[in-house]
Amino acid sequence: MTSGDEFSIHALELGPMENFVYLIHDHATDRAAVVDPAWEVPEVLALAQRRGITITDILLTHSHHDHINGIEAVLERFDAQLHLLKDEARFWGNYLDLPTLHHGGDRIELGETAIQVLHTPGHTPGSACYHIGDSLITGDTLFVFGCGRCDLRGGDPEQMYVTLKDMAERLPSTTRIHPGHNYAEKSTSTLEEQVAGNPFMHFDTREQFIQYRMHYHDRYRDSPYGPVRKGEEMK
Repeated sequence: MTSGDEFSIHALELGPMENFVYLIHDHATDRAAVVDPAWEVPEVLALAQRRGITITDILLTHSHHDHINGIEAVLERFDAQLHLLKDEARFWGNYLDLPTLHHGGDRIELGETAIQVLHTPGHTPGSACYHIGDSLITGDTLFVFGCGRCDLRGGDPEQMYVTLKDMAERLPSTTRIHPGHNYAEKSTSTLEEQVAGNPFMHFDTREQFIQYRMHYHDRYRDSPYGPVRKGEEMK
């Protein structure tokens, strides 16, 4: 759990793909947002009940099945507002009529907790990360010492390269990363640790990144991922 004066972030590891499902709890109002509800939704609902919080919002980082298959189960229990990027709704083909479709740079107000929406394409065209305080929920954009695949429908390694470069340059080094899957030797990390040890953040050219992401990484590197020194990505 990550906690501050205004909010807490609770993580549940659920399902056969080691997904992290997050509850963001606004302390002032006891409202909560669930990020990427999937798999064993009763565990998410039980956590909300134990904490005495009401799920009022659903935030999607992207629309792959392993991150969305619990949406209906949440909506059966709570009258929650669904949030995703307009680009992702268009790619997915669902929820295009939502009044809550977002663009990068938008803010979601969860009680007194501000959540900034970042457009981070690469894994899918409308992938989003959610910036809350000094925490960043990254979905399948950035893993601890890894990043999301770009060979699935909608994936684009050139966009992923730009996204990761932009994150490294624009976000504070102390930003705490909360990934969409538990694929590494630790469940969270800082952006500073990722810039130093995540091989996907080491490449200086798109061509080098694409070669590593599309042709090397999945053949030669296994989870749980650990840090890689710059210059040793192919060793």
